[in-house]
Amino acid sequence: MTKESKRQQVINLVQALPVVRPKDLKDHDLPKDYLYILAQEGVIERVGRGLYQWPGKDLGRNQSLAEVGKLAPRAVVALLSALNYHNMTTQNPHQIWLAIDRKSWRPLISYPPVRFVTMSAEALHAGVETHSIEGLPIKVFNPAKTVVDCFKYRNKIGLDVALEALREGWSARKFTIDELIAYAEICRVKKVMQPYLESLV
Repeated sequence: MTKESKRQQVINLVQALPVVRPKDLKDHDLPKDYLYILAQEGVIERVGRGLYQWPGKDLGRNQSLAEVGKLAPRAVVALLSALNYHNMTTQNPHQIWLAIDRKSWRPLISYPPVRFVTMSAEALHAGVETHSIEGLPIKVFNPAKTVVDCFKYRNKIGLDVALEALREGWSARKFTIDELIAYAEICRVKKVMQPYLESLV
């Protein structure tokens, strides 16, 4: 295979995928240094550490989630970022909130800005949905689990945010009381949430 055809293969790959990492080239048996070279030449864009993209490609408001999904595939989009994804908040977080296992290694991500919260294995695997952004899979907590997490981490994000999320999600019928209670038991915030849940019915 000629050098030129490998270069073209890399260009084709960057055009086809929303975001490309050096690992993606390795999976296709292509030299990963082509990404750096093409970015230096201005053919493709470097959008973050180890992340490359075809110039002008717009993934909308979820672009940052797609980028982070590549860098931290085991993490789950949580709290304010999950609320934003599910249209359950007026907040527009300037960081991406990710949940990871308490015992796992914390990925180094320079861009986009990320904030991590740690969870037990049980809480981390409960209520996870896989969504696709331009064909790129990302893991996001479902609306009910997200609301419960907001109460669990109310000291980090504010009780007002948790209450807004509960009201917004309930009025949009994104979850049931039973779902909230089930996740509240897993996250050990049932007593905290009980008076707020009673006010809904």
